[in-house]
Amino acid sequence: MTPSPFSQRVSSRFGRRAGLYASQARLQQAVAWRLAHLCAALPIPAAGPRADLGAGSGHVGQALGQQGSIEPLLQLDLCPELLAHNPLAGPGRQLLWDLNQGLPESLRQAALLSSSFALQWLDEPAAQLRHWCSRLRPGGWLALAVPTSGSFPEWHQAAAAARVPCSALVLPDAAGLEAIAGRGGLQLRHCQRLNYSRSYGSGLGFLQQLKTLGASASRCGHLAPDQLRRLLGHWPSAGRVSWEVLLLLGKRPGPELRP
Repeated sequence: MTPSPFSQRVSSRFGRRAGLYASQARLQQAVAWRLAHLCAALPIPAAGPRADLGAGSGHVGQALGQQGSIEPLLQLDLCPELLAHNPLAGPGRQLLWDLNQGLPESLRQAALLSSSFALQWLDEPAAQLRHWCSRLRPGGWLALAVPTSGSFPEWHQAAAAARVPCSALVLPDAAGLEAIAGRGGLQLRHCQRLNYSRSYGSGLGFLQQLKTLGASASRCGHLAPDQLRRLLGHWPSAGRVSWEVLLLLGKRPGPELRP
């Protein structure tokens, strides 16, 4: 398995900041808790593998454990440094894997696939979501949280006003992902777009926070110093940034067998 160049860049940046991610990724922690809460009382089939896709430092799995819901999930991620900081990624409970390659054969007929803040980093998010849906067994569940294209309007507007490229990661469209899940045969139990807004003190403060988390990889080249100054000059005061996050929970039709 040879990761794509962009996957390697994403993994490398997260790896350099792996020691800080668990404590600094507050939004990701909050969303993981909400996703776990939705999963807590699900009638998950007794048979079939259970995995957290792009598990990183284990936010989803830990939230599930704290809510006393289900057995530990396989922790699957491309970044070994994040898995090294994941308390759930013990022997036999982790898999180093590039999700751009699809899912491993061991995850066929899955009882539960969860993923939070990972799908957006893949080369083809829509195609991979379709693939995830196809890997569920009858009665199996997909629990997904992903930032979507309604995020970062302040960044996009500042770039347009400054007449510089917007180096924000291109995020998938929420409506498109919802449609893919439906066409993939899932019955949607929960589908919601969450909106978050936070001040980072300045535009530079927000960009530095992304770097601190290791979440600064982009398919766009770096801005030149004068371009960055122009961008920051058009950023809203207090460095306010808005996020749109899709929270989706769906089941492949079939018998609901409790463990």
